[in-house]
Amino acid sequence: MKSVLVLGGGPGAERDVSIASSTAVARALERAGLNPTLVMIDQPEDLNHHPGDVIFPVLHGWWGEGGPLQDILERDGRPYVGSGPSASRLCMDKIATKLEAARLGVRTPPAVLFNPEDRTLGMNLPLVLKPALEGSSVGLHVCTDANTLKRAVSQILDDRANGHAPVIMAERFIEGREVTCSIIESDGEPIALPLIEIKPAAGVYDYDAKYDRDDTRYFLDPEGIDPEPIVRDAISIARALGVRHVARADFVVDAAGRHWFLEINTIPGFTDHSLLPMAAAGRGIDMPDLCAHLVASACGSAPRAGAAVHSSSHGH
Repeated sequence: MKSVLVLGGGPGAERDVSIASSTAVARALERAGLNPTLVMIDQPEDLNHHPGDVIFPVLHGWWGEGGPLQDILERDGRPYVGSGPSASRLCMDKIATKLEAARLGVRTPPAVLFNPEDRTLGMNLPLVLKPALEGSSVGLHVCTDANTLKRAVSQILDDRANGHAPVIMAERFIEGREVTCSIIESDGEPIALPLIEIKPAAGVYDYDAKYDRDDTRYFLDPEGIDPEPIVRDAISIARALGVRHVARADFVVDAAGRHWFLEINTIPGFTDHSLLPMAAAGRGIDMPDLCAHLVASACGSAPRAGAAVHSSSHGH
């Protein structure tokens, strides 16, 4: 039996999410009859001290899902779940990803890099300020007027004074319904799981709504939203970026029914609040089956991902 090394921890704002997700993955692999070892690492080089036939990284933030860890795994020839170094780097950079989406003809809100110290925006309100190289909606600010913009800039400058200085992106705010499309592989081809609509009680799907609140509502196969064009664009973007094994693409659907691509995540969350396991469950795939399938994909031995999953490529 192959041993699976599940990696969690990492530095930065998303460490707590990684710990919760990696713990859930290790438990699921145990229930699937595999042989997981859960290790919390603080830097990519820590990996050298831990054996494992297959690596399952559940790390969030730049070096865990943005390329450096994947570089080491490629160098050492160790099979691992998830995208390779170049796709990981590209998907971690929200502006680069949006440029690629636009090149494919996928609608995406305009965005520019934002320097909070010079205060020149280059775009009109309302807008969203968020780190260009982090996930989990850490540091996300929706700015609808001059006051909310001023508060957001003040918070960003406070964070910089405390040593947290991410690259900030200003993106046009699109009013609408937030929808996510999870992708896994079947026979080496990306297929979509059912769409999920997210309705945060507070109106913004930020870190708090994702992980700390219990009043965020989720709707599988949301009414009034045609999944086909969203699925088509999500898979088109995943293919163009070289995404492998698993990903989650986020969209917003405006009042006219047009969908706008926001970002793609190559290491989605696996917590009990997370969207990928929720979407899989909507197709009858439980967490042990999902995690075991991803390990098999990493080993190049994944069979067709079950009738329930495969049918999702037709219609959803």
